[in-house]
Amino acid sequence: MSDSPIAVEQHGPELLHHFVDAEQQRDAASLGMWLFLATEIMFFGGMFCAYLIYRFWYYNEFAAGSRSLDITLGTVNTAVLICSSLTVALGVRAAQMGKRKLLVVLLLLTIVFGFAFLGIKGVEWYNKYEEHHIPGPSFNVDDLIKAYPQIHIDPQHEQIFFSLYFAMTGLHALHMIIGVVMFAFLSYYAWKGRYTPKYYTPVEMGGLYWHFVDIVWIYLFPLLYLIDRHH
Repeated sequence: MSDSPIAVEQHGPELLHHFVDAEQQRDAASLGMWLFLATEIMFFGGMFCAYLIYRFWYYNEFAAGSRSLDITLGTVNTAVLICSSLTVALGVRAAQMGKRKLLVVLLLLTIVFGFAFLGIKGVEWYNKYEEHHIPGPSFNVDDLIKAYPQIHIDPQHEQIFFSLYFAMTGLHALHMIIGVVMFAFLSYYAWKGRYTPKYYTPVEMGGLYWHFVDIVWIYLFPLLYLIDRHH
């Protein structure tokens, strides 16, 4: 009976009833996030394997498709995501130190970087639409055939490259949108003062998710944009 007051005192409003203490709750949340990210790694890993296999089979078409992508916009987007990873990391640190206003600012900056990335990606997709490089009935690669007369380009094989390009960047953009929505909620609760040096698990888990999304792009960028750029 003497232990009851201590147990009640430990269970603050942020601590769910089935956890003994905040540390156990944080460990459970961390394990859950890592398991989720493991499934995401397998999901994206399958797409990476498909890309590498088709690139080996249809190297000319994949090289020509890669050269048609806007490397400037891709590089800018890479820099944007690196900056967003920095704001997320600093945000977690601000939460640990109990700096509520700084935490809100850093989370909002992350959202701004996320929207910037999506906006730039939208411009890239629109350019591909204008060039008729979107797989489907209107797909056309006559411009690539004219640009690279020294290599044989099969339109059907070229369509595989752009199918993978839109699938991979589209799914990555979907994860970005989910992250932006998540950080909008985190910003709101941070503004309300929910996160303290004793309880900042949601911010930390959100940061872990965002870093994963950034790492996926770090692999996508060279695979899609940089192959055969030396030619």
